[in-house]
Amino acid sequence: MNLGLNDRVALITGGASGIGRAVTEALTREGARVVIVDRDAAGQQVADELRAAGHEAVFVRADITDETDVASVVRYTLETYGSLDTVCGCAGISGPVGRRVDEIDAADWDQVQSVNVRGNFLLANHTVAALSASDIGTLVFVASDSAFIAFEGMTPYSVSKAALVMLARSLSVDHPRMRVNAVCPGIVDTPMSRADLDAAEGFDIASFPVVSADQIARHVLFLASPISEPANGTSPIVDFGMHCRAAIGTLDFGSS
Repeated sequence: MNLGLNDRVALITGGASGIGRAVTEALTREGARVVIVDRDAAGQQVADELRAAGHEAVFVRADITDETDVASVVRYTLETYGSLDTVCGCAGISGPVGRRVDEIDAADWDQVQSVNVRGNFLLANHTVAALSASDIGTLVFVASDSAFIAFEGMTPYSVSKAALVMLARSLSVDHPRMRVNAVCPGIVDTPMSRADLDAAEGFDIASFPVVSADQIARHVLFLASPISEPANGTSPIVDFGMHCRAAIGTLDFGSS
């Protein structure tokens, strides 16, 4: 299927690893010209590998919590390519996990909100004009099923992702010339989740279903592309339907 992204300009935050890298690679396979944004210098290697494979990709090292950095990245993109068609906000951190609210301090809280909420606000703030000028302008955030489901020891992260879902909805109302959506994955096999869940070897023996980064990337691509035109302000949960299940498990109704 032609997603209509060939020769389009895409900016991806968090593109050096995990979901962001998967999204970047998926976009280039569709022929998009990508600007990879990450504070990790490993993003340069990603760009080099993509160019070696015949794709058009550049890397800009930046911190999305720094407004000067975000403005500079957007300015560079527009000066280099003359337009911007889609933005994928994949950068995010989990922060302190496995600790309750009374076991974390304000600095921990602020760091998570700074990256996951402020960073994506700045991203939207500085790309709205360019995206609204594009005939297919789209902004896709990577949120989480944690925006809707509370897990033990993940309050800062869950609150930040809930804010991101509402940011997408609010932007879709305020800026009707562009579309904004938020993909909400369950647990994804990324370096971050492996570290958080002490699963250095992966999730092969996990008792719960785990989503791959490539699977999430395909959902992001769909929402970034013009073929998803009716979708706006949505927040699809991508977790194999786990959010539909009762937390107490299967009920025993006895024999009939």
